[in-house]
Amino acid sequence: MNNKHHPPLMKKHSQTDLVSRLKTRKVLGVGGEDDDGEIHRSKISQMLGNEMKFAVREPIGLRVWILVSAVLFTSMALIALVLPSQLYEFVFELTTTQVSIRLYGGALLSISLIMWNGLYTAEKAILQWTLLTEASYLAVQFLVTSVTLLEVDQVSNPLSLLLTSEVLFLLITLLYYHQLGRKFKKI
Repeated sequence: MNNKHHPPLMKKHSQTDLVSRLKTRKVLGVGGEDDDGEIHRSKISQMLGNEMKFAVREPIGLRVWILVSAVLFTSMALIALVLPSQLYEFVFELTTTQVSIRLYGGALLSISLIMWNGLYTAEKAILQWTLLTEASYLAVQFLVTSVTLLEVDQVSNPLSLLLTSEVLFLLITLLYYHQLGRKFKKI
């Protein structure tokens, strides 16, 4: 038998060989930038997606605004459900049936539930839909109140206060909706 001793095998340490590491990462498809400019650290994060894409940069005061809206919608809904005739007489200084005001209270309560749910979410789409729901309600409320004002042809202080607050709340809500929809530069 031939007893030749072979020199010991040299192991290549790829973690110290930068060219080898770069080639390995290119083959695996990690470390490069994707279409959004994100750099993936691993194949798993590339496959699953980066959670930071879904993180929302919220405008300052958005959560406070949603909380204020939820409280106002809930309180108005409860007043409309419990004291329907007094609410209508206070705002329009007219009398009406209690059923229509209670239906209005039920609709307000439904919207307030959306507001309360939007307060606890971190998803941009849900926050946008919450603000859009509030904005569309306020716009319809303003139109209905304005038409009622033209039909009745008398202006009261509570009614003018209601119209002013509806326009103000609508503008603030649309501002937050616009700010939430803006694309921010990545850091």
